[in-house]
Amino acid sequence: MKDTENIYPFFALMARMKYIERWALMRNSTKENISEHSLEVAMIAHGLGVIGNERFGREYDVNRLALMGLYHDVTEIITGDMPTPIKYYDEDIKNAYKRVENIAGYTLLHKLPANMQPYYESILVAKEEEKEYWKLVKAADKMSALIKCMEEESAGNSEFQTAKESIQGILAQMDLPEVQVFMEEFLPAYSMTLDELQNNW
Repeated sequence: MKDTENIYPFFALMARMKYIERWALMRNSTKENISEHSLEVAMIAHGLGVIGNERFGREYDVNRLALMGLYHDVTEIITGDMPTPIKYYDEDIKNAYKRVENIAGYTLLHKLPANMQPYYESILVAKEEEKEYWKLVKAADKMSALIKCMEEESAGNSEFQTAKESIQGILAQMDLPEVQVFMEEFLPAYSMTLDELQNNW
């Protein structure tokens, strides 16, 4: 038997994100896993940060936002992807799930050597002092979900219509000017064909 004392499974666990499918209860034209989703969220969160800095005088660390977006769903390696209607059914379930996510975050953290843990703790377990950053990451998460709904709709799948309307409402309630700019200037391109996108080069 191999000596596992100095073997840490953190990154091997991260690699399993590609096996966790999103939207599991819905009929999908194209399947999406949380690895793909997290990359998109990281890109959008970074972009929202840049928009905030350049248009609204914010001082976001945009690289930090990208990193938070990249890791925002890693606890699902342990919990799985719980459908949103269940996760947010009422305050009791919402708070209980937050506790489960918190435990899962620390569980993953301890899969790293002790001297690496300080670098990862605040991206695996949300901290109150970064709530403005997490709000942007949440917006990026919802934007990614909206893009998925748009893609399914363009593929002729009406299964995501209600989800799309719900997500649009959530994004509007967030009242973030960075989100408004993204929706006005970047979101329409997701409905374009490849030829239309290339014509802009």
